[in-house]
Amino acid sequence: MSREEVAYIEKLVAINRVAKVVKGGKRFSFSALVVVGDGRGRVGYASGKAREVSDAVKKASERAKRSMIKIPMREGRTLHHDSFGRFGAGKVVLRSAVSGTGIIAGGAMRSVFEALGVQDVVSKCVGSVNPHNMVRATFDALQSTMSPKYIAGKRGKKVSDITSRRTFGK
Repeated sequence: MSREEVAYIEKLVAINRVAKVVKGGKRFSFSALVVVGDGRGRVGYASGKAREVSDAVKKASERAKRSMIKIPMREGRTLHHDSFGRFGAGKVVLRSAVSGTGIIAGGAMRSVFEALGVQDVVSKCVGSVNPHNMVRATFDALQSTMSPKYIAGKRGKKVSDITSRRTFGK
């Protein structure tokens, strides 16, 4: 399947009107923050700026498609383990969830998870709720996730040794 055949999920996270004061008045332009994903574990984000909203969104989505990253997911529906991410004053906590939980997340983080294709996740943003910081903190947390297969390969062990059930009370 080539890149042109993939149907991308585009989520507009935030639009900001920016004014530049020039001789004779103000010039307005718009900046847009967009998250793009394929719904199967690849996701990217970018911001674009233009005189029109539609042009800003188009620029941002093109840049986001070029900066996509692959995130390992368990059973194609949730994260492998809990993770923490931060960017600036924005901090996020991502927790894997059982089937049927749904996406429990705030606005900017919800867009990332929907574009990524995650179906069950519990997340919390702590500190700043600025959409730019939330998206970047979420990406920081997602990039720190690793699959048991990858960890087992690095340690030279079997996947069953890594994912064995914990025994409590001993």
